[in-house]
Amino acid sequence: MSPLTQSIFVMSLGLGTTMTLSSTHWLLAWMGIEINTLAIIPLMTQNSHPRAIEAATKYFFAQAGASALLLFAAFLNSCLTGSWNITLMNHPAASTLCILALAMKIGIAPLHSWVPEVMQALDLRTALILSTWQKLAPLYLLYQIPLDNSDLILLLGILSIAVGGFGGLNQVQILKIMAYSSIAHLGWMIIILSISTHLTLLALYTYLLISSSLFFSLMMMRAKHISSLSISWTKIPALTMTLPLMLLSMGGLPPLTGFAPKWLITMELMKSGLALMALFAILLSLLSLYFYLRIFYTTTLTTPPNNSPGSLPWRFSPQHITLLPTLAITATITLLPLTPAILTFMI
Repeated sequence: MSPLTQSIFVMSLGLGTTMTLSSTHWLLAWMGIEINTLAIIPLMTQNSHPRAIEAATKYFFAQAGASALLLFAAFLNSCLTGSWNITLMNHPAASTLCILALAMKIGIAPLHSWVPEVMQALDLRTALILSTWQKLAPLYLLYQIPLDNSDLILLLGILSIAVGGFGGLNQVQILKIMAYSSIAHLGWMIIILSISTHLTLLALYTYLLISSSLFFSLMMMRAKHISSLSISWTKIPALTMTLPLMLLSMGGLPPLTGFAPKWLITMELMKSGLALMALFAILLSLLSLYFYLRIFYTTTLTTPPNNSPGSLPWRFSPQHITLLPTLAITATITLLPLTPAILTFMI
């Protein structure tokens, strides 16, 4: 794909998300989501690999079904209430269908089955877009609509945390692990959405930061399998030290940045009388921490095999920009003390 064509599709991604974020009418929001979907499919298939074509086909059918259900929910709400406004999704049936459609859009359990299969067949750059940018527009719509059915939201949240934890236990493909990690983090965002929206935003911003840092690191290492991380110290030694810290931050261990949203969400659930739900969420998140520790172990505590003579990849001069990954990695590790200041600006 030529750079000009690729830039057109990337700008279309920005246009679709901007259209959704700036609209109050369901049809305009739906059009923005569709532009997003149609713009990322050519980016998925730019390698012309059979698995990439299969992944793009699965993604298209999943998104088409979710879009049809979302449009039907908006039409049903307009028939029952006479309004196409996003914030006036007041009818219970239309609201439930809309929540399920948006859950399928971003891969919330139990409507998540397309996410790991699509992610593992993509290159790292496209997987980064799918894990971060493509979630903004549907999450904005979930943020805007009235969430009267809080039981459904809590159920989707706890199911996503469970599926994200159990699904990633025996995976060796890094992109599949990142897919299940995305599902688990979406569960943390959704479980608090009907109680405290600013904590949902905090969890979203933290996930975007940590996930982007991890993908930047993986792109510099050119790693898509856990075993390939065992020689990361020969490629970029500095990343061998920071990658474990990023993984522990993704798992939510103190004193790293990823601890803040999970801690605050747990406290808010307990204040709302949902102590048992908070306990289940914490216990299930330990499963996610286990497969982060597997990558930690492979990266830092295993000895790579001897390599055959030849031109080794770490002998070439790097072709990547290091400023943005450096800033993102630093923020991923060190932002926990600034959590009160961040919350003050968000509320």
